[in-house]
Amino acid sequence: MADTICRTLRDGGLEGEHAPALTIKDSIASPFGLDVFTHVLTQLSNYILAGKSQSRGLVIVAFCRSPSFYVDLLKRRGIDVTSANKWIQILDCYTDPLGWKVRLNIEDLSWEASALSTFCKDVRDLDKLYSSIIKLGQGLVGQGKGRFFVAIDLVSEMLRLASITSVAGLLSNLRSHDQVSSIFWLLHSDLHEARVTAVLEYLSSIVASLEPFTRSTIAQRGDLENLSLLEQNFRKGKFNVRFKRRNGRVRVMCEELLVELSGINFTSVSLSEDEIINQRLLPKVQFNLELSEKERTERAKVVLPFEHQGNGEPIQIYDGRRSLNEETLVSTQSLQTDESSDKGQIIYFRDSDDEMPDSDEDPDDDLDI
Repeated sequence: MADTICRTLRDGGLEGEHAPALTIKDSIASPFGLDVFTHVLTQLSNYILAGKSQSRGLVIVAFCRSPSFYVDLLKRRGIDVTSANKWIQILDCYTDPLGWKVRLNIEDLSWEASALSTFCKDVRDLDKLYSSIIKLGQGLVGQGKGRFFVAIDLVSEMLRLASITSVAGLLSNLRSHDQVSSIFWLLHSDLHEARVTAVLEYLSSIVASLEPFTRSTIAQRGDLENLSLLEQNFRKGKFNVRFKRRNGRVRVMCEELLVELSGINFTSVSLSEDEIINQRLLPKVQFNLELSEKERTERAKVVLPFEHQGNGEPIQIYDGRRSLNEETLVSTQSLQTDESSDKGQIIYFRDSDDEMPDSDEDPDDDLDI
């Protein structure tokens, strides 16, 4: 499923559509959002280098980690960064987010990967932040039809300094830009109100939520013999993903993740857990939508009012006027066309004896058609 997310971001959007957007939600109960973020970042970097993606560049907006962290990350994942300045740029919102060091003339803003980074002097000005992101992306792919990815490592930091309306406007403008192929960001959902999270989910075509496994009561006691199990639960979690397709349909998937020193691994969950997720999407009704085997058998035995089975006897049709107890059933044999005649015959029975004779006439007979 994580590969499906990466492929969706890799393929980007169609011309005239908004770029696909991914929200990665974590919390203190399952703090693996940055691991998922770096996993997606690494996969997209490999797609760019292999020439398999719609994008030819990557712009990282670094709020919670320094640019050197991402350079070291790419090195550890086996990606050559010697020519990285041709396909990656980092907007440094971490070192001096409010511009205090610049105003104080502190000369410690240089670092080993300065060729890949550009300082943002004031992250509160989202208009300039937007312009800086677009400028860095166009510096990688040009101002033609080339496209680039945008990765924001923590939107929660942006929400500390700006309103949700401004942040949502920035993300929406990035999605609608012609040269932005895909965009994804990390969000600490437990730091914000539900309405804030709902706005960011609304802007996203993919929402990935990290949830912890339910810890056993034995492990919660803190027994020494269960410390290994408790530690294992802290490194595991559920990875729930909701895809919003172009046709409006929603697809929900679930995987299990395990964080290790070498990276993050995803494994499929059992079928029972998938069924639980699908059941949550069904409306809660007070009746059963399916028939049991006994109900199907009984329904098949029911004879409909006008379903004349015959049972070997002449089929008779009730004319609707006279009592069934009387001999007023007209045999269908008398209604059938005479075999010696090549013309058919229509016999009409009036529904009521009180019906006026002229009602048999065509009501539109006087129209000049």
